[in-house]
Amino acid sequence: MSFAARAPEPKPVSPEPVSPHPPAAPMPPLLTQSWLDLAFLHWAVDPADVAPLLPPGTVPDTFDGAAHVGLVAFRMYRVGGLGLPGIPYLGSFPETNVRLYSVDGQGRRAVVFRSLDASRLVPVLVARAAFRLPYVWSRMGVERSGDTLTYTSTRRWPGPRGARSRIVLRTGEAIERPTPLEHFLTARWALHSSFLGRTAYLPNVHPRWPLHRADLLECDEDLVATGGLPAPAGEPMSVLYSPGVPVRFGPQRRPRAGG
Repeated sequence: MSFAARAPEPKPVSPEPVSPHPPAAPMPPLLTQSWLDLAFLHWAVDPADVAPLLPPGTVPDTFDGAAHVGLVAFRMYRVGGLGLPGIPYLGSFPETNVRLYSVDGQGRRAVVFRSLDASRLVPVLVARAAFRLPYVWSRMGVERSGDTLTYTSTRRWPGPRGARSRIVLRTGEAIERPTPLEHFLTARWALHSSFLGRTAYLPNVHPRWPLHRADLLECDEDLVATGGLPAPAGEPMSVLYSPGVPVRFGPQRRPRAGG
């Protein structure tokens, strides 16, 4: 009896270091945009709850053994493509996303989006068709009163219709030295996504995050549970604010074979 030779298992690769500084390599811009007035809310979750929700070839990225789910609300400003100027109206809108953290077989850390609620239908349709990202059309708003910001979102299409979030926070002092966990949750230089049956890696660069302390005054949401995760129990373990950064996305890259 003969047996076919079996391909060797790929060797585990240690995740790349977490760095608050963007990659140094030059990157031709595929997309440009700015992210403004960001609220970062995070809860610790069991990696076993995260693993089935990630693209093939990636695993949960963990900090002290815990995975994390982020609810991030902000204003997208002037999305542009291929080096062209950003679009004033269609390219500027509120957005709220539910995101997880992943690492691939090459050790590259990234974000995985479970949902991205946005208030402009045309960008939602383009992102769903061109990039296979789970964008959702929602009724949204971002309002500021002094140092207090209110982010609201109610889902329209494709649903589940009525899924919502309401976040109210008060911004605080700038953080001179973010903790390793705060860098881990914010310093992400790529996203992983399923694209045409494979896992794609889309890098981005932007200046180092200017982070601030923030007090969470209100959080009423069901977007995390709608994204396939257990509903958060209790207050988030991390609440941060950032005035924002300009961002460039480069071309998609597919992991090398075995990665």
